Amino acid sequence: PFFFSVPVAEGSYRVTVVVGGEQAATTTVWSEARRLSLEKIATAANASKTETFDVNVRTPEIAGDAAHHVRLKPREVGNLDWDTKLTLEFNGDHPSVRRISIKPITPHEPTIYLAGDSTVVDQDVEPWAAWGQMLPRFFRPGVVVANHAESGETIKSFVSEQRFAKIFSLIQPGDYLFMQFNHNDQKINPKTHQPVVTLDEYKQLLTEYIAKARAAGATPVLVTSMNRRTFDATGHITNSLAGYPDAMREVAAHQHAALIDLNAMSKTLFEAMGPEGTLKAFMHFPANAYPNQTEPISDDTHFNKYGAYELARCIVHGIRAANLPIKKFLIKDIPDFDPSHPDPIFDLPATPIPPKTTNVMKVHQT
Repeated sequence: PFFFSVPVAEGSYRVTVVVGGEQAATTTVWSEARRLSLEKIATAANASKTETFDVNVRTPEIAGDAAHHVRLKPREVGNLDWDTKLTLEFNGDHPSVRRISIKPITPHEPTIYLAGDSTVVDQDVEPWAAWGQMLPRFFRPGVVVANHAESGETIKSFVSEQRFAKIFSLIQPGDYLFMQFNHNDQKINPKTHQPVVTLDEYKQLLTEYIAKARAAGATPVLVTSMNRRTFDATGHITNSLAGYPDAMREVAAHQHAALIDLNAMSKTLFEAMGPEGTLKAFMHFPANAYPNQTEPISDDTHFNKYGAYELARCIVHGIRAANLPIKKFLIKDIPDFDPSHPDPIFDLPATPIPPKTTNVMKVHQT
């Protein structure tokens, strides 16, 4: 695998690559911090293919003001999602490229802004992954995904860390704001013995940001959080997310907002996979499966690339079911997804783990 980076201003760009080389190749392209842009493009020896996709680039500054910026976590400092360049990773079997063209997208095209937590974020270190970084793969040029989700976030901290402020400094009429919060909101504050974000606060903030999105001419879309890997003795998923999915459904109904019920779809998906099959979708790996991983990983909340990809397919199904106008930009040769019939287990090329990463078991949650 190899990388290509070029300094660019904040904004969205149309990238055209001509892939192929002297050997037969299968080339996968990740953009920025492991956003899946092209999946396994096969070329014969001495042949080539031309592919085009859109990439969003951002910086922490809000409206160009260095004094007003997103409060980045330590793990985000220097992250490819927050720097002043556009980065492409070419990976796979003899990955190869003949030409790269990068052009600013003008006029503005519809942008899907993602607000959420570690199950949505661009996970930048193998083997972690989340559905937000898989979503670009399913869109053709004409719409761009701007994933502002971050690990550890609640809807309240998304406000206080200026992440919503960043999105609303950029959002334009015709854009979309997808919001998925729950996993951290429900955690108990040891001082108050109450959830970090109570259900009343949760509903109030969802309502507020639905209104803000609409005032900006954008379309708000609520996404209920996927279930954790919590099976009962009969092989059914149990609810570990308290009343938050129902609260989001209630807000969506009252506000007549689009809803993608990932919570319901993930229950169907995980039960179809079963307790053993879901081990291949969640973060379950023996020790030393990856560099700098000295202990087993056993995590029933987060996903590897296969699990994240399947959840992204659920989101795409939800876009179609909600009849959102952006469905016209979905890649037409990918059939609709039935969560009760998951794809066979597969893998995607692994991004090299950066030398600074000393522990792949913890870096994503710093």
